[in-house]
Amino acid sequence: MGGGRKLFGTDGIRGTANVDPMTVEVALRLGQAAGLRFRRGTHRHRVVLGKDTRLSGYMIECALVSGFLSAGIDVTLVGPLPTPAIALLTRSLRADLGVMISASHNAFEDNGIKLFGPDGFKLSDDAEEEIEALMGSDLSGRLAAPDLIGRASRLTDAAGRYVESAKASFPRGRRLDGLRIVIDCAHGAAYRVAPTALWELGAEVVRIGCNPDGLNINDQCGSTSPRALSAAVLEHRADLGLALDGDADRLLICDERGQLVDGDQILALIAGSWAASGRLRGGGVAATVMSNMGLERKLAEAGLKLERTAVGDRYVVERMRELGMNVGGEQSGHMVLSDFATTGDGLIAALQVLSVLVERGQPASQVLRMFTPFPQLLRNERFSGRSPLTSPAVIEARRWAEDELGDTGRLLLRESGTEPVVRVMAEAEDEALVARVVAGVCEAIRRAAMAA
Repeated sequence: MGGGRKLFGTDGIRGTANVDPMTVEVALRLGQAAGLRFRRGTHRHRVVLGKDTRLSGYMIECALVSGFLSAGIDVTLVGPLPTPAIALLTRSLRADLGVMISASHNAFEDNGIKLFGPDGFKLSDDAEEEIEALMGSDLSGRLAAPDLIGRASRLTDAAGRYVESAKASFPRGRRLDGLRIVIDCAHGAAYRVAPTALWELGAEVVRIGCNPDGLNINDQCGSTSPRALSAAVLEHRADLGLALDGDADRLLICDERGQLVDGDQILALIAGSWAASGRLRGGGVAATVMSNMGLERKLAEAGLKLERTAVGDRYVVERMRELGMNVGGEQSGHMVLSDFATTGDGLIAALQVLSVLVERGQPASQVLRMFTPFPQLLRNERFSGRSPLTSPAVIEARRWAEDELGDTGRLLLRESGTEPVVRVMAEAEDEALVARVVAGVCEAIRRAAMAA
């Protein structure tokens, strides 16, 4: 297993449950290696361990617990809770490490393991490399002596702690009384805490996707499948709908008309609101290369900048920390508001949007339509063998497309980190131009892949 980051991707380790690397053996070894890596003194060390609602979570949890205990690390189990709750509890309990078992928005067959340092932030690439190196080494002489094996316990008030923390992000004195809100928790980690927080703040809450059975997480529900949310908003004549994903670090909203609002619009709303009240730091927001140029233009009109990063909320967080920003996110719905959380938190982002809605007293359809997006087209092209991006024909097609778009648009080509796919994205004000350049580049990629 040694030598670089082979297990860890952009968001921890992920794969099909009971298939390498998402096996009991790997999880056990990971617990031992991560426990040894985060020993930092003579105190009793502790890890906070949470999960979403997948059936395989029981299996992975038991293996990780065994690994940590054998490394002499105490384990605090908190059960199903959102990923941001694990980051929060790791800091507030002064734990040495936080672990979330989840494959986020993936189907139940998959699972994953995300690690947080004692500061509540996701681990750096270097730390993950060190853990992988340990996993590939002989640990037999480094595990705990029989009298120093760790103990496992359960924190019974973990959900309540997170709910109170989320509510504390809502402006003091402001309430959600009179609002009817549909919340879709994707049968995932937030199925109890998100509806509870909204209800305690005064909202009338309509719950969907809140009955997990271990197999239905993200199944035709949640932020990646929002039809159920839109239908429920219209059926119940709600003021708006909120959809989270399996581990609740992602948010999608639909207005009272059932129309969807993506992460770029949410970013624009929060950034504008915080800038107006003097709370926005860093002169703008951080977002990935996938964010729409319409967001960039909207921010520029307010004198704010858009700092673009690689895809992945960890890269957004890194840029935010570098530039002293407190708002960042992804078009897909990850919202990182560092005044309140160290990682994406769908519930806290929703509460910031609801705060503006209450303050303005206007329908969601008016408040949430911050800008008109540029036409944007994304296509995936599969390939086998080596990357077609180095092909002279693809390089030439890329140059042609960029010349065609000029200063009025942009082209993005990137390889997937998890499958042999090139993602081709273009955007510009001219929709026909976008379609033409994407088709041309995709054709060049197909020819290069066939010739390889």
